[in-house]
Amino acid sequence: MDPLDPRSFNHRTETLNTGRRYHFVDQIPDNYSSRTPALLCIHGFPDFWYGWRHQIRPWVQRGCRVVVPDMLGYGGTEKPEDASEYTTKKLCSDLSALLDNLGIRKAVVIGHDWGAFTAARFALWHPNRLLALIILSVPYTPPSPVYTPVEDVAKRAPDLAYMMFFNDKRSTLIIESNLDTFVRFVYKHPRAKTGLSLASIGTTGLSNPFKGLEIPDENVVLSRPEFDIILKELQMGMNGPLNYYRTAELRHDEERDAGLPADLRADLPVLFIWGSLDKTTTKAVINKAHKFIPRIQDVALEGRGHWLMVEAKDEITEKVITWLEGLMEKPPNGRL
Repeated sequence: MDPLDPRSFNHRTETLNTGRRYHFVDQIPDNYSSRTPALLCIHGFPDFWYGWRHQIRPWVQRGCRVVVPDMLGYGGTEKPEDASEYTTKKLCSDLSALLDNLGIRKAVVIGHDWGAFTAARFALWHPNRLLALIILSVPYTPPSPVYTPVEDVAKRAPDLAYMMFFNDKRSTLIIESNLDTFVRFVYKHPRAKTGLSLASIGTTGLSNPFKGLEIPDENVVLSRPEFDIILKELQMGMNGPLNYYRTAELRHDEERDAGLPADLRADLPVLFIWGSLDKTTTKAVINKAHKFIPRIQDVALEGRGHWLMVEAKDEITEKVITWLEGLMEKPPNGRL
């Protein structure tokens, strides 16, 4: 399992009982048994299974089965055109079906960015499928009884104004036409000065915010080989990835109609890790999350930004597995 050679991982593609076809990496440790803990790792935007490349091998070596799907719209997984196919209810049904396909009754669910949001919603839609929940970079937010349009979200939290740009279908072509620059911008070092901010993307309307923007290799958190691998994968199309940002009202309606609770399962262990330089992670939202998660532990990584699995790859690898091993020594209700 070489992080610079995606082919060195164990790849599978299966049609799930939801009818959707998913590609995923499935790494099984030696001496595997039904008691081996399974880690289901969910990537964010714009990423694919490869986002977990630095963690997969060490976690397998510590005795875990590691399952890492390309989420809907990414990589080798199906890419529906319509945004309605990307609601978290449907994504969580796919993830539950993936566990069924693999014969895994319960898993430790780990998510980053959009994957963190999806992982936390999985804990609401399918609460009995989790042994523990680990979310990176994006804190838990409960279902809201009232729908908040993305424009209002941007007013309340200017660093989230980019969501207005992504929400418009016309942004797909702009991003696809400037993909090299876009990927550089998204994966830039948290201290890099680029002349373009997340907030300003949302204020440009549908003009091209990436025109003339130059971000050298040294200002990107990826090595050049990693950048090339990710760029090639995203060249398969950005409509699917951007559709996640176009589901807000659909998600709200599904959650309201299902009466999803605000609180996570009372006995569910939850670990939240975030970078102190990540502008999309605010203290207010983190503090709010504590009200709804009885067993949450949050860990700040000082001087780190959004891409924790890369910027702090060794810290994330060790903190996650050490936390899980601690649960296995003193598991809730006598077991993990």
